[in-house]
Amino acid sequence: MGPAAEGALDEGVEQALRAGLEDFELSDEDRALIDAEPGSQDDDDNAGPLPVLAVVGRPNVGKSTLVNRILGRREAVVEDVPGVTRDRVAYEAEWTGRRFTLVDTGGWEVDAKGIHLRVAEQAEVAVELADAVMFVVDATVGATDTDEAVVKMLRRSGKPVILVANKVDDQRAEADAAMLWGLGLGQPWPVSALHGRGSGDVLDEVLRVLPEVSKVGGAYERGGPRRVALLGRPNVGKSSLLNKLAGEERVVVDNVAGTTRDPVDELIRLGDTTWRFVDTAGIRRRVHQTRGADFYASLRTQSALEKAEVAIVLVDAGEP
Repeated sequence: MGPAAEGALDEGVEQALRAGLEDFELSDEDRALIDAEPGSQDDDDNAGPLPVLAVVGRPNVGKSTLVNRILGRREAVVEDVPGVTRDRVAYEAEWTGRRFTLVDTGGWEVDAKGIHLRVAEQAEVAVELADAVMFVVDATVGATDTDEAVVKMLRRSGKPVILVANKVDDQRAEADAAMLWGLGLGQPWPVSALHGRGSGDVLDEVLRVLPEVSKVGGAYERGGPRRVALLGRPNVGKSSLLNKLAGEERVVVDNVAGTTRDPVDELIRLGDTTWRFVDTAGIRRRVHQTRGADFYASLRTQSALEKAEVAIVLVDAGEP
């Protein structure tokens, strides 16, 4: 059969398949997908690295709650105590058809020591590796000395900053948000991360300042390589192993058991192959008896294991 005959046959099959589509209730999105040129989706994926938005602020202002609100699902571990998030964790988000990388960070504190210092350092790294920054402030508390210090750090970075006044649950609290003009970062966007109030407006502003393609390169590459989950009980050295493989301080490490809460993934090249290693929260013996952040962290570990193709289980050789 010649090329012309094959082309005519393919066209005939396509027309027959399309004729049957009239029996279905198709949305505009469905029709756009059907009418799209073959390979156009691949072209979009190869357009370049997604722009990166880092979410920063002092502890317990609702950064992870806001991240979950933007993602539309409970992905980041949330609890009503300061310091639940410790590492910088990247997620892929979408708003009005535009995709971007959303990076959740731990709370930034002045004069932090020990584990809190390493958490703050991870937040600063997230700012350096971002195209724009969402700075979250608790509107019910107002601007604190720590918030002022974060502002100085953000000014040094030179990155575009969207100021979010969180916990504005009703119109009466909008006066509290207006007080944040004094930070000198422009308009404070009143938002209730818990209820979703105002989140659409702030996301429209985010898309206005984010470039189409990331200017910081593929700092948080998504998808692709095979997934390897690092598992084990708390404090056996999973995060230390990931840092060693990555050749940088990618994850916060401390002697405190249960330092890692959210799964953190990193692309690592071993030989000629690139792998995606996922550091997870430690599995405790009596998961059903854990509460709060530790309980939700165990659920995220279970989810990370289900997505992985291989699991590496670490044990402490110094203990029976």
